[in-house]
Amino acid sequence: MKFSADIHPSKLWVGYALLLALVLMVHGLALVYLQDQFGDGVAIKPMPTPIFMRVLKPAAVVPPPPKPRKRVRAPRTAAPPAAVAAPAPEEAGEGPQVTVAEPSVPAADATPPAPAEPEPQVVEPPAAPNEAPQSSWPADTRLSYTLKGYYRGDFAGDGQVQWQRIDDRYQVQVDLHIASLFTGTMISQGVLTEGGLQPQVYEERFMNRVRRLTFDGQGVTFADGRVFPQPQGVQDTSSQFVELSHRFSSGLQPLVVGSQVALWLARPREMRFWTYDVVALETLQIPEFGAVPAYHLQPRQIANPTGVITAELWFAPSLQFLPVRIRINLGNGNYMDWLVNRIEQSAPPVVPTPPVVPAPT
Repeated sequence: MKFSADIHPSKLWVGYALLLALVLMVHGLALVYLQDQFGDGVAIKPMPTPIFMRVLKPAAVVPPPPKPRKRVRAPRTAAPPAAVAAPAPEEAGEGPQVTVAEPSVPAADATPPAPAEPEPQVVEPPAAPNEAPQSSWPADTRLSYTLKGYYRGDFAGDGQVQWQRIDDRYQVQVDLHIASLFTGTMISQGVLTEGGLQPQVYEERFMNRVRRLTFDGQGVTFADGRVFPQPQGVQDTSSQFVELSHRFSSGLQPLVVGSQVALWLARPREMRFWTYDVVALETLQIPEFGAVPAYHLQPRQIANPTGVITAELWFAPSLQFLPVRIRINLGNGNYMDWLVNRIEQSAPPVVPTPPVVPAPT
C-alpha cells in the first residue's frame, strides 16, 4: 500500500491510534458477550423447568394440647405465711421463658385462680439443631401471586416465585409482570448446605438491564466491581424467601410472635444486616384458600439507607411456612402487594414397593 506524500506522519499515527482503540473496544465487547452467553463459572445457567404435578392446599392446623396445671401445695400450718419460701427455679417446672412480669405470690390462704383456657394457635415447629439435612428442603415449588399497588396511580399485575433443586444445587426465580408496561426477573443460584442456602450468583433483569452479584465464599462482588467480605449466611433478594421458609418449616428458627429474625441481605448496590420483628399472627382472607393464619414479619429501620424500599412478609404454617403475602413498600405512599393465589409442587418421590415373596408351600 502506498500513501500520498502529502499526508503528514503525525496524522498517520493518529489514525493508527484510533483504529487500535476501535479494535480493542470491539474485542472487549466480544469478551463480555461471550462471558454472558457461555458463562465463566458464576454466570446464570437456567435450570430446566420442573413438572408440577399437584396443587398445594392448606393443611389442618391442630392447636397444641393445654399445658398441665401446676399442683399447688398446701402451706404448712406450723410455719407462718411470711416464712414460706418461694419455689426454687428447678421446682418451678420446665418450659419456654416468657417475657412478662412475674405475678405476685398469693397469700397462703388464698384460693389460686383457675388458669385461663389456652386460645387455639398454630403449632410451632419442633426444636431442632442448628443444621438440617438436605432432605428437609421442599419439593420443587411455584407460587403464583396477584399483584396490586400504587405508583403515580393504581396498577395491577401478577408474579411468581419458583424454587427448584437438582442434587445439591438450587435456583430461585422471581418474575414480575405489571400489565404490558413492566417486566422483571430476579434469579438466584447456588448450593444447598446443611446450614442453609449458599448463593453463588444473583442476577436482576429489569427493562433490558442486567445487574449481577457473585459470591465466592470469601467475598461478594457487586455489579460495579466492588468487593466486600462475605458474611456467613448471606442471602440475596430472591433466595431470602426460600431460606426463611426453610428455617421456619425445619425448626431451625422457631417462629413466635415477639421474636426477631435476622439475616445479611446482598443487593446489587449494597449489603445490609436486616432484622425482622415477628409482630403478629394474622388471619389472611385469601379467595383461593379461605382464612389462612400467617406470621407477619416487619423489617426494622436501618441506619443510613441508600433507598427506601423495604418488604413485609407473611409466612403461613398451614402452607409449609411459604410466603403467602409480600408487601414491598416503595416510599412516599407507593407500594406493591403480592397475595398468593396458587401453589404448585412436583410430585413427591416414589418409594419403590418391595417385591412380595410367596409363602413356601
